[in-house]
Amino acid sequence: MDVFLPIAEVSVNIVAIFSLSAVVGILSGLFGVGGGFLMTPFLIFLGVPPTYAVANEANNILATSVSGSTTHYLKDTLDYKMGLMIVIGGAIGTLIGIWTFTYFKGIGKIDIVISLAYMYILAIIGTAMLVEGLGEIDKARKKIITKKKLHVHYWIHGLPLRMRFPKSKLYESAFTPIIIGLFVGFIAAIMGIGGAFILVPAMIYIIGMPTRLIPGTSLFVTIFVSVIVTFLHAFNYGSIDLILVFMLVTGSIIGVQVGQKLGESVDSTGLKTLLALLLLIVGIAIAYDTFFADHTTQEIAKIDTNDLNKLSMFIKKLSVEVPTLYGLFSIVFAVSLGVAAAFIRRFFSNLRKKYFKKAA
Repeated sequence: MDVFLPIAEVSVNIVAIFSLSAVVGILSGLFGVGGGFLMTPFLIFLGVPPTYAVANEANNILATSVSGSTTHYLKDTLDYKMGLMIVIGGAIGTLIGIWTFTYFKGIGKIDIVISLAYMYILAIIGTAMLVEGLGEIDKARKKIITKKKLHVHYWIHGLPLRMRFPKSKLYESAFTPIIIGLFVGFIAAIMGIGGAFILVPAMIYIIGMPTRLIPGTSLFVTIFVSVIVTFLHAFNYGSIDLILVFMLVTGSIIGVQVGQKLGESVDSTGLKTLLALLLLIVGIAIAYDTFFADHTTQEIAKIDTNDLNKLSMFIKKLSVEVPTLYGLFSIVFAVSLGVAAAFIRRFFSNLRKKYFKKAA
């Protein structure tokens, strides 16, 4: 079953979008990473233009981050002070990223830039995860126990303006989280991803935060970065398609719940290696599509606005005539879906606990 996306002006298969977003959500729930680095390439493969794939996946990440962050807020597993420092850098990085995005879009090279960025990022992450996964499998087979030194001191720790972060019990330079946020924001703006694959390792190995505070703080940062990315993409390019976002968010949130449950009972060591291989395969597919595939120019049938349904006409009209309002509406839409999902999940969790308590 196909549905026409009024903003991207392409037709996509509902089942394919929902299924892929659910699968990516399951992987995100299993490994605790954002799925943007997989979902955006999948959208491109399904025919969504790269500029629209980036923008809409950023909006999807906003919704899923709000959902996850709400849960951590209720559990009090957030370091707001550290998060705000990272957000400051993230905001600056996002603005630089959007400026870079605009420049390459203006010279007609943005599609190739997005493809190259994903090709290199997936190759680096995939290779690193594959090496780590194979190493863990080898150690498990040989029953080798190694002690990791988590907080190694680098040049970044010698920066001035040191301050205390009571929640994490750290005394760090304010520039450390700001610089990390700068990189995360830049990548988020260019690639439409949350940047958790950079942020989480940085929180562990560079900042040295307690493990229990990392997921919630990472999601907290991702919310603010995604808000800026979503608004600027909606305002500058009108590239947010709410119909696509709704399909992505629905599949992702369901998938994340399934993935988190599976993660409680499945050994993720072997799965990490499989995920690494998947990333490398997607990276190779992007490289092939970029350099070797025959991109013949296809005539795109122009859709008369009178042929669109009322919802599609409203979305199209709002994005063109009132881009500021449309950008704000896109943010409110994603946040509302995320909050609703968090409370629905909490409701069913409490219901399940109550049911099992009675059964016992």
